[in-house]
Amino acid sequence: MSKNRLWTFILSGIIILVVVVIFSFQEVSPGQPEKENVNPEIMNRGVVIPDTLTFAGEKVPLEYFDVRESLERELLVNSYFHSQTIRFIKLAPRYFAVIEPILKEKGIPDDFKYMAVAESSLDPRSESPSNAIGMWQFLKGTARDYGLEVNNEVDERYNIEKSTYAACDYLKDAYTKFGSWALVAAAYNGGQNFVIDQIKKQKSSNYYDLLLGEETERYVFRILALKLVLEHPENYGFNIPEDKKYPVIPTTDVKIDGPVASFADFAIAHGTNYKILKMFNPWLRESYLTNKERRTYVIKVPVPNARTMYTDSKEK
Repeated sequence: MSKNRLWTFILSGIIILVVVVIFSFQEVSPGQPEKENVNPEIMNRGVVIPDTLTFAGEKVPLEYFDVRESLERELLVNSYFHSQTIRFIKLAPRYFAVIEPILKEKGIPDDFKYMAVAESSLDPRSESPSNAIGMWQFLKGTARDYGLEVNNEVDERYNIEKSTYAACDYLKDAYTKFGSWALVAAAYNGGQNFVIDQIKKQKSSNYYDLLLGEETERYVFRILALKLVLEHPENYGFNIPEDKKYPVIPTTDVKIDGPVASFADFAIAHGTNYKILKMFNPWLRESYLTNKERRTYVIKVPVPNARTMYTDSKEK
């Protein structure tokens, strides 16, 4: 075979391979939701911007072109990132059931549950490149400042309940400084000192009037977009039936106040396995617990048959 014919053959093969790959991605795209979950007529007409909107009881000035367009940008991102948004809709009932009562108990506006979505995508095991951890993305120092235990064996940043209580305390302290929930949210993202410096520099204490850099400027609008989509998914083309959302998995609390030599044995003794035990208690960082100080910990164990709840519900 001549060199020219060989190269022609090779190039033809490459072209065929590229075409096959392109059509494969078009047919089964990892980000493509199931057809029954998305209404194409709504998706093709753009996003719905309400006439009025509040964040934590504070008015959002949608009459300002920059505010309106900033909100629309985040609505477009969260409405058209189908696979991620569908997952948020499915996960929300499971984790909001934990977060909402704590926010209410601590006097924090309910809208801050959407900040947990923005921070961690509702993943209690989330870890950022800067080593911010958990549902509320605490750094180690801040976590300890707000009463969370962080060491090699226990990291309560991964504990949804305890980290939510710590986040509430942080938010209350920030509100004492800023007197505005929008600024509190911005400070959670950009840092309190940064926001304070910008308020002084720009001579304005209104979040919607501040130039804060792209990430922090977009942050509150992302929370607002998540609020709108998760409160009224049908307005943004999503149709997720209630029975398709992830339910709360019932658990029992097991208290321990001493060491645990093996959490694998502990799990088996309590009717589950190591994988599931760690899934419900990601704050336990090792396969054992020395607990030299004999602290009391609460370990969540799924109730019997919880793992097969989907099968059980179909049988009913």
